[in-house]
Amino acid sequence: MSLIRSNKFRLWTRALILAALLVLAFGGRHTASGGPYGSRYFPNVPLTTHDGEQVYFYEDLIKDKVVAINFIYTSCPDSCPAETAKLRQVYQILGDRVGRDVFMYSISIDPEHDTPAVLKKFATKFRIGPGWVFLTGKEEDITLLRRKLGLYMEEIQDGSGDHNLSLIVGNERTGKWITRSPFDDPTSLATLIGHDLFGGITPRENVRSYSEVPDVPKFSRGEYLYRSRCTSCHTIGAGDSLGPDLLGVTEQREHAWLMRWLKEPDKMLAEGDPIARDQFARYNELAMPNLRLDDADAAALIAYMAAQSRGVRQAD
Repeated sequence: MSLIRSNKFRLWTRALILAALLVLAFGGRHTASGGPYGSRYFPNVPLTTHDGEQVYFYEDLIKDKVVAINFIYTSCPDSCPAETAKLRQVYQILGDRVGRDVFMYSISIDPEHDTPAVLKKFATKFRIGPGWVFLTGKEEDITLLRRKLGLYMEEIQDGSGDHNLSLIVGNERTGKWITRSPFDDPTSLATLIGHDLFGGITPRENVRSYSEVPDVPKFSRGEYLYRSRCTSCHTIGAGDSLGPDLLGVTEQREHAWLMRWLKEPDKMLAEGDPIARDQFARYNELAMPNLRLDDADAAALIAYMAAQSRGVRQAD
């Protein structure tokens, strides 16, 4: 695994800014499926699913459907695994609706490497079941799709693997398309996909009135980082998830080791650190992504995990 380039965070930020602009430019239009965002706009290029089935993008994947689409590559050391883990939370919230009235697609931007078998192994690592389809195809067809969906950024196509990390969700029948960050709150994303894109006709359960909505909580730095970066793979006291339960981890690992692990897990695994290798083997060869944390971030996370561990034990 290689180290993250110093400019990657800036490119990521620019991608998310572009996503916000696309919401205004692209997401607010409503047309019928025969309009500019119907078959005359979306390419009907062939793709291959992670189960080896050939499908066509417009006719089989999006026509008359509510969909969520992102682009990944399985050898990505950081953003793509984190993105997939975050979207897995959305997948779990939507439940059996995925594959029935909501459809999730992750399309590889590295088709030469990402064969159906590789994509299937990637999906298995994240314990993804039916309804969320991983796809590959010809590079020129995938690039065309990225352009049509507004998720292609010319200035970062330098062979480094950098790419637009935005997620596009839409209802092809109504023509409503919205670009969002896959790192948004999973419950909000699930509500957008499973309710708002249906024009409100899909009933929502346990909805509270605006008068009952609590004030926005004030998170510490450590809690914010844990909630936004860690909960997609870890718990504290609730058992293993995609990764290990973090209850007591600040006592089990030396502080210096934990500080470095939070900042550059990819480098430690590449160097053959024995603990890193053991965790990699134990948890289905699912590598912890580099979360781009600095010293202050790592220290805040350690303090939060220590406090939470004490709280869980006291509650027991």
